[in-house]
Amino acid sequence: MVSKGYTYTNVADAEAAVQQCDTYYSIPKSPDDVTQHWAGFEYSQNDNIYFILFDESLLPVLGEPIEFDVNLEEEI
Repeated sequence: MVSKGYTYTNVADAEAAVQQCDTYYSIPKSPDDVTQHWAGFEYSQNDNIYFILFDESLLPVLGEPIEFDVNLEEEI
């Protein structure tokens, strides 16, 4: 499946991108807030990549997204 977003080769870089978004949008406002993160990442074991799917709100933080292939089907 072709997706649009941001890809990372390791969990630390993906977590750093989420933290950048949280900082930019001041999330969470308090420790008890339901929303703890502005964005979230996923991992594709088949493709060995971490990724954040594109949303317009990520542009000022993460820049222009790329198109990438990702297979979310689990291997059996």
